[in-house]
Amino acid sequence: MLFNTLDFGIFFSIVFALYWTLGKKSVKAQNYILLLASYFFYGYWDWWFLILLFISSATDFLVAILLDQTSSARRRKLLLSISLIVNLGLLFSFKYFNFFIGSFIEKFSFAGFVFTRNDVSFILPIGISFYTLQTLSYTIDVYRKHIPATRNWVEFFTYVSFFPQLAAGPIERAGKMLPQFKVLRSFDYTAAKDGMRQILLGLFKKIVIADACGRQVDLIFSDYQNLNGSTLFIGAIYFLFQVYGDFSGYSDMAIGMGRLFGLKLSQNFHYPFLAKNPRELWQRWHISLTTWFRDYVYIPLGGNRQSEFRTQVNLLIVFLLSGLWHGAYWTFIVWGAIHGVVFLFHRNLSTLKPLKIMGFFQKSTRLTGFISALTVFIYFSLSAVFFRSATVSEALDYFRHLWSPSLFTIPQHYSKVFILLPFILFEWYQRDQTHALQIGNWKTWQRWVTYYLFMALISYYFTTERSYIYFQF
Repeated sequence: MLFNTLDFGIFFSIVFALYWTLGKKSVKAQNYILLLASYFFYGYWDWWFLILLFISSATDFLVAILLDQTSSARRRKLLLSISLIVNLGLLFSFKYFNFFIGSFIEKFSFAGFVFTRNDVSFILPIGISFYTLQTLSYTIDVYRKHIPATRNWVEFFTYVSFFPQLAAGPIERAGKMLPQFKVLRSFDYTAAKDGMRQILLGLFKKIVIADACGRQVDLIFSDYQNLNGSTLFIGAIYFLFQVYGDFSGYSDMAIGMGRLFGLKLSQNFHYPFLAKNPRELWQRWHISLTTWFRDYVYIPLGGNRQSEFRTQVNLLIVFLLSGLWHGAYWTFIVWGAIHGVVFLFHRNLSTLKPLKIMGFFQKSTRLTGFISALTVFIYFSLSAVFFRSATVSEALDYFRHLWSPSLFTIPQHYSKVFILLPFILFEWYQRDQTHALQIGNWKTWQRWVTYYLFMALISYYFTTERSYIYFQF
């Protein structure tokens, strides 16, 4: 059930009505309604997905309780290991098994060994990469004694499976969400209105930005060998907008729906195309994943508490794992490596005080700030070619055709620029707001003109439903 379908609209309306009628005076009823709705939503894709979701949830629920009941360091480590083995084992089996087996066979084939490869065909469960990190963060936080284990299985299972953010985040922390499931939620009209605005923004991003750009991306990447360099450059930009509109649009709708249920989810994007350097970019892009890797990988590795060399190794490991998290392909690993190297490049050069390159490393004027943001945007767009390509060699071939004299000719597919530029300007204008359509303080006529404009564009650009890119992760 995609958010931008009639089926989901009907489903959500029914759940919303039941939640605020049957659950109006009972937090237990509210949680049961959300839990049943979430399991129905997930099972709608494929019923056996529910088995994996249940195993992951039950494992961490029980392990956390046992962690709370023991003070033995050895036993606590054993319990944490059980959680890691079960959760990461499921993730590895369904997402990475064929990748590592293939790499193993390829490596030893060079040594003269002969292997027969038979890929195991698994359907990747939607959202497994997201809810695996979510449940693991809970167990690790209990292990670290940052939060107590909950004894209420309904609250915990609802936290793991909450349907608006189950399939593609934000990746929530138990310390933030579980307290919200413990108290009775009352309907907040102001919050609900802002939630509706954010849902409208998410639909706009998905249909007008992501899906419209996606159709152009499919045309360009499928025929890149016959197109000029400028068109391939535009294609990389279109794909970045496709990913942004698709993923941040999903997050916006998830957050908006959460507000309609009286729940506050975490912000996942904060105008990333306004970032002026690589560090700022990762503070604005997929925030819940960035902070997860910071808290559960980077800091345990030693963070910046060790030598400068070890700190940089830790950062590079985080970026490589971030790339691998996206998928079991070398293209994602290369994508992660590129961002790691660029991040370290900026980190090292920014320590050289005399160095000033277009304001890229220092606080600057509006002009140099604009140039810095444009530089980061172009680098981020070009790196996305690896994200889109099927193989590393295909990505390199794409760049070979892009870096040609035809790069300075008129592109063949540029019509979407007339939508993307006003959208970026709108985000820049709203940059101090939590989301771009947070316009409750505007005059009434201004708000309604904006609403109708967004709805008209959604209606105009809507064709057939396209799945969300991040569902494959």
